[in-house]
Amino acid sequence: MPRVSFKQVDVFTDQPYRGNPVAVVLDAHGLTSEAMQRIAHWTNLSETTFVLPPTQAGADYRVRIFTPQSELPFAGHPTLGTAHALMEAGRIVPQLGKLVQECAAGLVELTVTPVDGASPQIAFRLPDPALVPLDPAQVEELAFILGAPVRRDPVPKRVNVGPVWTIVQLESAQAVLDLRPDFARMATFDQRNQSIGTVVYGAWGEGEAAAIEVRTFAPSVGIQEDPVCGSGNGSVAAFIRDAGQIARFGPRYTATQGRVVGRAGHLLVEFEGADVIRVGGQSVTCIDGSILI
Repeated sequence: MPRVSFKQVDVFTDQPYRGNPVAVVLDAHGLTSEAMQRIAHWTNLSETTFVLPPTQAGADYRVRIFTPQSELPFAGHPTLGTAHALMEAGRIVPQLGKLVQECAAGLVELTVTPVDGASPQIAFRLPDPALVPLDPAQVEELAFILGAPVRRDPVPKRVNVGPVWTIVQLESAQAVLDLRPDFARMATFDQRNQSIGTVVYGAWGEGEAAAIEVRTFAPSVGIQEDPVCGSGNGSVAAFIRDAGQIARFGPRYTATQGRVVGRAGHLLVEFEGADVIRVGGQSVTCIDGSILI
């Protein structure tokens, strides 16, 4: 069986084993969809990516993204981890600090900012979101599933950025950390409402290093809790913008995620003008070698 280059990259951290890992197969040419899904099931990470030559003008590379159970049109931390792996391997070079990734959701713009003595900060531009509010019965059911009060102002919403996330604000960051959801009921809720999962956030107090704490749950696709989720945080940012909360959290804020599962993810979220949301962070390669295909 042939071997191809493979990396496992920890995303949204500058310290190994403190962020969210993604497996990256750097040359997936010739692999079938079934083979990609089999490998993703075997790595048993929240996502595994497969790099292919681009098919659209302007793209530097194409990526397919798989959970252990299914393919995603777009995902945040796999996007950043794949770009980190390709740059580290010398397979792509940013032009004027920019890269363009092709995926099933379309072309995704990435910005690359050098960091002295460390890996660069990479940020993706969030695909244009579409938001739909939950109805009152859905909000009541979700509060029951979470086992905690949820804010009705702003009302929870489904946010479509490629994957569809249900976004909920709680009263505080501590309330987010204290959650113990009913995952079986949540999986049924998300499947019925055509959402990949539920993302909750709550504000930290003044003087804290981060503005918000975030947790991401996706039991419907086999991931009870994603340690640090890029598309989920991007969807939270879209929700914050829609709710008129940018003045509260700032046009550039830090989110933390992963404490409950033993991680320490940090994400930088930026609002640029009226339309652009960027989500970024640093990455660290933890495994560098080859994989049998």
